[in-house]
Amino acid sequence: MKNTPQMPARSASSEPAEAAAGQRVPVDRLTLEEKASLTSGADHWRTQAVARVGVPALVLADGPHGLRKPANGFGEVGIGASAPATCFPPAVALGATFDPELAERVGAALGAEAAAAGVAVLLGPGINVKRTPLCGRNFEYLSEDPLVSGELGASVVRGIQSRGVGASLKHFAANNQETDRHRTSSDIDPRPLREIYLRGFQRVVEVAQPWTVMCSYNRLNGVQVSQDPWLLTQVLREEWGFTGLVMSDWGAVVDRVAAVQAGLDLEMPSSGGRTDAELVAAVRDGRLAERELDAVADRVLELARRAAGVEPHPVDLDAHHELAREVAARSIVLLRNEGELLPLRPSASVAVIGAFAADPRYQGDGSSRVVPTRIDTALNAIQGYAEGEVVYAQGFEIDPLDAEADTGRDEAARADELRDEAVAIAEAAETVVLFLGLPAHEESEGFDRAHIDLPTEQLALLDDVISANPNVVVVLSHGGTVSLPFADRVPAILDASLLGQAGGSGTADVLFGSVNPSARLTETIPLRLEDTPAFGTFPGEEGHVRYGEGVLVGYRWYDTRQLDVRFPFGHGLSYTTFEMTNPRATSSQEGIAVTVTVTNTGAVSGREVVQVYAALEKSGVRRPTRELRGFSGVELAPGESREVVIQIRRSDLAYWSVREDRWVVETGRYTLDVGASSRDIRATATVEVEGDERPLPVTLETTFDELMADPETAARLEVAMKANGVVVDQATRIFLGGVPVGRIDGFPLPRRETEKLIRAINA
Repeated sequence: MKNTPQMPARSASSEPAEAAAGQRVPVDRLTLEEKASLTSGADHWRTQAVARVGVPALVLADGPHGLRKPANGFGEVGIGASAPATCFPPAVALGATFDPELAERVGAALGAEAAAAGVAVLLGPGINVKRTPLCGRNFEYLSEDPLVSGELGASVVRGIQSRGVGASLKHFAANNQETDRHRTSSDIDPRPLREIYLRGFQRVVEVAQPWTVMCSYNRLNGVQVSQDPWLLTQVLREEWGFTGLVMSDWGAVVDRVAAVQAGLDLEMPSSGGRTDAELVAAVRDGRLAERELDAVADRVLELARRAAGVEPHPVDLDAHHELAREVAARSIVLLRNEGELLPLRPSASVAVIGAFAADPRYQGDGSSRVVPTRIDTALNAIQGYAEGEVVYAQGFEIDPLDAEADTGRDEAARADELRDEAVAIAEAAETVVLFLGLPAHEESEGFDRAHIDLPTEQLALLDDVISANPNVVVVLSHGGTVSLPFADRVPAILDASLLGQAGGSGTADVLFGSVNPSARLTETIPLRLEDTPAFGTFPGEEGHVRYGEGVLVGYRWYDTRQLDVRFPFGHGLSYTTFEMTNPRATSSQEGIAVTVTVTNTGAVSGREVVQVYAALEKSGVRRPTRELRGFSGVELAPGESREVVIQIRRSDLAYWSVREDRWVVETGRYTLDVGASSRDIRATATVEVEGDERPLPVTLETTFDELMADPETAARLEVAMKANGVVVDQATRIFLGGVPVGRIDGFPLPRRETEKLIRAINA
């Protein structure tokens, strides 16, 4: 029998006796001081217990793509050593799978490892929208599109919580940069806030109900998020129906009393009792009603009840490593494959060049850094597949300054030596696999990137290798989008982002065709940083960053402005080809069902990701050219056809009406573009949708143009004008069309007649 390494389950004796029954302790059994203590951390990773009434301490742990439980005690601050756990591909890779079912399997594995380690809440997933490629934490986030973020985020939450462990959806909200992240105000107008930055969170809350939501560090429109009652109570709880607990990000609370009043339930980490005392004092002097403290303490008690029911089992770490490998291969985007250079023939001689092949960059840096149970390197995995000769050259130093310090050798001389060695083996090989990417010191939690370029020494190496051998496959390792000025000069490019501990094997699986690539870009690759939506406003100044691009984020910006890009959102090639035909769309009260026939027209089995983008021909508001409204993956054998149905929820057709302060689905003919990217449209259908608009009350502030826009109102106005002998020529109508009808007596009617008409219209 195979000796399978396992993560041991908690022993029954390690369970707090008070948690065994899983009963919720009534909040009225707690003293004022106990209530206050319950709503803050005991140390860096645990909540406070109230032993007198049997309330246990709860263990919280990072992270989004692997368990990061401290190895040296719960009081450990920072991102030091943690116990080994499976390092799955981070969100930058997982999002590219466009596969909610696979994301849920990853979530279940994360939940199982957390349960076995005695963790009550896993801090993830992160679903903030990638507003700019410069955000240092983009590797922790799923997409520039809220639908992709919401769908996959909900799947991860479902998976984690299926194992009796709570997820913590983060970072709520508008945490789209690391620069001055504790203080900066994200200043966002209502439409983009609702349609782009909150929409993914709303989807996860409504369909998956995470046990907890983590508030972000920043301010939102001038208000500290940790003490924003509009966001934490009105929107999250009252509008979306969230029933769980809201915790702070570590150190995000500025005013504990104001935070409790806003609906923040748990401050992390411990303040050493200082802010607990502030709550007690606020209740005693009347600044905080005790019922407000009761409400947040009660939600901590409910979380304790939920967590008490966990029944952990031993974890098969071999199986989790294989899952990590499967996800890694499924996360690799084939950007380019001219001349069908890929997949590689096992018999071919291969030059493997680039330090990342032997020393992989497999995760981001910061609070999510996982100590893996093992690491697969691409070099070893390629050697395992190959039947022909495989020769390796380092090519470049990942961190040239560190290397110079270690060896005492001149950086330039060392770079030349490494480059010469790489060129020599490239000349002698049939094919070159060149690993390029961003070193960890160029992107991490805690700071933003200054540019989107690959290191100059890597680009110089690429130039020399291409000159020596044009049959080059570039494999990219990075957490944030990078510029690819060489894209037209190399026949094949694999975007491997960050692939977790099994990423080396997953990369070889794709290189040699054991896995047919099916991932898609969840972030547009621009030609230049200057073309990006937030250029000129990011990262803001003097404590404010203005989201001036509005709803035109990511592909919405590039497609609406018709800007050239290197590779569009949703792009990804396969070792086979697909055809999409016979599109149909039907409308119902639930939304739109789009049906299309997908055929594998190539020679090997593969998975296509069908993407549906919607547009409204005549809208009352400015909209992007098209917006992703649904997607679905389909596996097909060579020559196989299958009908694929993509359901678009009615609510996903809505825009946020600033005037009415609500979601509105407009009446009209919707165009449904079905394709393989936002710019690769294969089929189109149209459908009529009955909207839910309601007429706004007419007032003296309604303009003449607005009155004339409604045919019935326009007819009544014409009758009233004729009855009062009012004649307005075309030029006057144009000139005064935007003037409120109550501002100028006599246009379009005398004031008394205008008021009479308004009353009749509203009646």
